[in-house]
Amino acid sequence: MVQSIANRLISTVPILFVVSVLIFSLLYLTPGDPAQMIAGAQATQDDVERIREALGLNDPALMRYFDWLWDVLHFDFGRSVFNGRSVTELIMQRMEPTFSLMALTTLFAIVIAVPLGVLAAWRANSVVDRIVLVLSIASFSIPVFVTGYVLAYYVAFKTGLLPVQGYAFLKEGVGEWLAHLVLPSVSLGLIYVALISRITRASMLEVLSEDYIRTARAKGLLGRRILFVHALRNAANPIVTVVGVGVALLLGGAVVIESVFNIPGIGRLTVDAILRRDYPIIQGVMLLFAMIYIVVNLIIDLLYTVFDPRIRY
Repeated sequence: MVQSIANRLISTVPILFVVSVLIFSLLYLTPGDPAQMIAGAQATQDDVERIREALGLNDPALMRYFDWLWDVLHFDFGRSVFNGRSVTELIMQRMEPTFSLMALTTLFAIVIAVPLGVLAAWRANSVVDRIVLVLSIASFSIPVFVTGYVLAYYVAFKTGLLPVQGYAFLKEGVGEWLAHLVLPSVSLGLIYVALISRITRASMLEVLSEDYIRTARAKGLLGRRILFVHALRNAANPIVTVVGVGVALLLGGAVVIESVFNIPGIGRLTVDAILRRDYPIIQGVMLLFAMIYIVVNLIIDLLYTVFDPRIRY
């Protein structure tokens, strides 16, 4: 197992290198002079030169990349062009809201989607199966921001049961923290629920047709035990895969939902940086998201061996 983890970690190095090149190139692939675009039309030449110096645009491209990469390896993503603050510090301040939102959304999606998918497979082609199918299609078809605004208006604004906007840090109390995250998590999680439930259904249908399931039924085992002890574990790998792939949905959706509910997370930081063309922040956030996605996929690969001991790396 240790050797497998080491091999997987080593295999991520070239991926991270390619990602770092692409992210670094973002600043220089933008049409026009990045310094002039950041400074604005009313800026003086001195302002433009100051920004060029801050971004290192006067140095050779290869030197700029290796200087930037060296800083990144020391967890230094540079400084914001607009306020001069450390990008690392800005990201660290926004981590709790975003990671809390992603964790609660993932928990909500798994708790709701897996039982729905199992039930749909168990009652395949029944009314229950069709209801789950319709709900999944509807959830997957509605944009995240539409769901967010609808829930904010009818559940929070109209009834006053939950906060409409904002975020409460954990130090302010678990109750307040949870109250501010319920609507954003549900809004973001509905698409995730639709995705996981459909994959769960498909995977369970395949497993339920196996001979050992028919043998378990012939022995008189209860349906609940057959579903959740025998079938679900053998159907787990595709489900785990889609949970890992869904992290990309969460990362992208967090940018939208944090803007809808005014959550001061990394997604909101990204939107503000894009609007102001604050490239150091954009580069830092993109690299962080890429690292998160790679780490999650590494964890998913390792979980395969837990659910299916036949798999070895």
